[in-house]
Amino acid sequence: MRIFFFIFFLFISITEVLASSNTIPGPRDCFWARGPFSSDPYINVAYPDSNVYYWAAAFSMPEGSTLEIEGEYPRSRYMSFFSYNERGKPVGSITDYQIQSEAANPFLPGNQRSDFNRSYSINILNESPSTSQNTNNILFAPEYRKQQQLVVYRIYLPDKNIDITGGAKLPQPILTLSDGTRLRGKQTCELLNAAQPLQVSFDALGIPPNEYRRLISQPDKPDTWPAHNPPKWFIQLDRKSLIGMYSGKIDPNAPRSEGGFYPNLDNQYIRSILNRKHGKVLIIRGKAPKTPKTYLGTSSTEESEVRYWSLCSNQSFVNTRVNDCLFDEEVPVDRNGFYTIAISRIEDRPRNAVNECGIAWLPMADDGDGMFDEDVTIIQFRHLLPSESFQHSIQKVQRQDQLQSVMGPYMPRARYFMPNQVETFFPCPH
Repeated sequence: MRIFFFIFFLFISITEVLASSNTIPGPRDCFWARGPFSSDPYINVAYPDSNVYYWAAAFSMPEGSTLEIEGEYPRSRYMSFFSYNERGKPVGSITDYQIQSEAANPFLPGNQRSDFNRSYSINILNESPSTSQNTNNILFAPEYRKQQQLVVYRIYLPDKNIDITGGAKLPQPILTLSDGTRLRGKQTCELLNAAQPLQVSFDALGIPPNEYRRLISQPDKPDTWPAHNPPKWFIQLDRKSLIGMYSGKIDPNAPRSEGGFYPNLDNQYIRSILNRKHGKVLIIRGKAPKTPKTYLGTSSTEESEVRYWSLCSNQSFVNTRVNDCLFDEEVPVDRNGFYTIAISRIEDRPRNAVNECGIAWLPMADDGDGMFDEDVTIIQFRHLLPSESFQHSIQKVQRQDQLQSVMGPYMPRARYFMPNQVETFFPCPH
């Protein structure tokens, strides 16, 4: 009887695993074994953009070996490779426009995006970045802790009707051993130990729940703290300043953040904490930076003010989960280049919060911060790779008190409303 129940429960467990594997989004392989990270609930951590897809590889290069990554340029707005340490801090990077190849790089302005030859290769070194070396097509990925190396591959906004890889296979590792043996495929993954568990610090992915509970339960603060009315925007500074959004103490000389939540240093962010006790709908207005219009599959790459921008609705700094995002091309703008975005729960969505009425919409989660307060939402603007000539990007803001003066009309203005007020104050044009 015991054997029967053992076999029965073993069968049930295997069946559940097989069934669940059909619901887990892909693709992935033995090297890029973690991913895709995006807004899907399966892997939704470190505040991913819902229009962006990330894959992570954790591996260990054998002594004396070399590692090459071969790939094809995706049909997308952006791609990059970043290496990180165990605290989620970037160590090395190589971004699409920096890759040299025989194929015409489709991410360089003026080049064709639809050329047939799209091949490239980069080399990964188990070394810290050095200015004394030739860094062409090299990604520095030094080991940490027990010889682990970590690389994240990102694709932003694949073209419409193309899969999440941008119509290209995931880049493939080629391992050359110290004796000259050159390996591909499954054997490469085995020798790189690509199935090893992550050796990361817990706080690299978020604030511990007990600390977060303490921050939102300060006895001298209102129950809507740290949300302000009207909302207050914060630039991304160091981890101490992130905590300062809750304590109210932010060092004006704090450095720009380069660690935690596995950031993409080609981006910079401003964020605000909302509380719907101030009003069930938040309306945001601002001027939209110009971006390349790649989503519908344009033939060539355009010059732009920023490569990409988006606004995301997120949960708490504990689970670092995204609810959804709006990317630049799906946000309607008026004749002067200004957007209007409404943020609310689904049941509070104003009837005119639709693109046809000139108002884009983002959801708040029904469970709020996903931890303790169902009324809390965190919103975050991204600017990716601004042009040097664009003077109003988030990247140009070095101090918290420079936000308004630097961003000018591109600085978002936000105000709380009730749904019927939005429908009254923002009539849908005929």
